[in-house]
Amino acid sequence: MTATIHNCTTLHNGVAMPWLGLGVFKVEEGEELVQAIRSAIRHGYRSIDTAAIYGNEASVGQGIREALAESGLSREQLFVTSKVWTADMGYEETLAAYDASLAKLGLDYLDLYLIHWPVAGKINDTWRAMEKLYRDGRVKAIGVSNFQVHHLEALMETAEIKPAVNQVEFHPLLTQAELRAFSKSHGIQLEAWSPLMQGMLLDHPELRDIAEAHGKSVAQIILRWDLQHGVVAIPKSTKAHRIAENAAVFDFELSVEDMRLIDALNENRRVGPDPDNFDF
Repeated sequence: MTATIHNCTTLHNGVAMPWLGLGVFKVEEGEELVQAIRSAIRHGYRSIDTAAIYGNEASVGQGIREALAESGLSREQLFVTSKVWTADMGYEETLAAYDASLAKLGLDYLDLYLIHWPVAGKINDTWRAMEKLYRDGRVKAIGVSNFQVHHLEALMETAEIKPAVNQVEFHPLLTQAELRAFSKSHGIQLEAWSPLMQGMLLDHPELRDIAEAHGKSVAQIILRWDLQHGVVAIPKSTKAHRIAENAAVFDFELSVEDMRLIDALNENRRVGPDPDNFDF
């Protein structure tokens, strides 16, 4: 489906979004994160995903600046995502949160800004602010994270601009078939956080068997499965060899049978909070 790490999906507004990016959840501010971003960009990554609540936007920005300086790439060649946190939702609050994220990152704009969680009663005002940021040309695309079908349906009843992306927990034990189908039918790009189930799937016997048959790692098999389902993936790693390994998923293809076997592993099992039952 995709030939190199530079291949992109086209969002419904025409913006190009890389199929593979680097996630930085639970990576603290500091030199390790700066070096991880430099390593990722060196290995061909062009997409970096962070969030206000991760508390690491300053180091992400530093890593981006250093990577651009050493690579000769321009800012426009990168795709940077951040997210508005639950405590900062609301119309004015979201506009302020966006400015705060840009200031920490040291960037003039984001490529993608997401509502991090579907907080009841705050979604519509927050989305109006996102629409303003988009209309004002301050962000290239807007979307949501952790939205179920019913959250999307409710949002789209009042939204003037539909979300371009929905970033959700997605991995072989949580295959989100209904959400995938809904997203596809509405032109919303699905994106996987924790695609490797925070490392919990790396010893899975069926996945190991498929990996051995292809001469690949389990992580590479899972990321390839994401891509063949048309799902953008943002695996997290700070280790250069893992960052490189995760990028090497464009030189092979899973068979129909491989895909069927992996789909059949679904248990509707989450490692993160339930979007219908969280308290933050």
